[in-house]
Amino acid sequence: MGGRMNAPVANLRTLVLNADMQPVSWAPLSIWSWQDALVALLKGRVYPVANYDDVFVRSANKSFEVPSVVALKAYHRRKTIAFTRYHVFLRDEFTCQYCGQRALAKELTFDHVLPRSKGGRTVWSNIVACCQRDNLLKSNLTPKQAGLKLRRHPFEPTPYQLDMIARRIPQANSELHKTWNDFLYWDSELER
Repeated sequence: MGGRMNAPVANLRTLVLNADMQPVSWAPLSIWSWQDALVALLKGRVYPVANYDDVFVRSANKSFEVPSVVALKAYHRRKTIAFTRYHVFLRDEFTCQYCGQRALAKELTFDHVLPRSKGGRTVWSNIVACCQRDNLLKSNLTPKQAGLKLRRHPFEPTPYQLDMIARRIPQANSELHKTWNDFLYWDSELER
């Protein structure tokens, strides 16, 4: 498929909504490549909600609008969250759980509350986001031994909890297409 477009088609992405017209996930935001979205649309797995203006792809005998937003026909319920560095940072709102400093993901590390050298495991209930300074200070000590206090005890978040946190963290406007805004901020308080 080739096409006439205002923006490079290869860089276009499609927001994926659940059957209730909410993003399938906020953490990270549920986005597919436009190719995957178009295939799902042609196979009848999703409904088209919005398309990119004046962006078409063509096959030998047909032209298709490129979807910017699609909705799943069947509701998808996430039951668990993958245990990843990003999800730990998101759960802790990109904040060191010892000093409270907010940071970018690249400036954070994670810390075993009970160090591995003392039998601590790499599980949700023992890992927190940590700034590099406090991570070096704590080393292989317990927080009490290092003179540090946890701001909040670590826990395994539900998909709903992570989505609520992700909604509070603003996305870079350059990452969002204008057709997505109605679906990302539909419950935001209106300006007065």
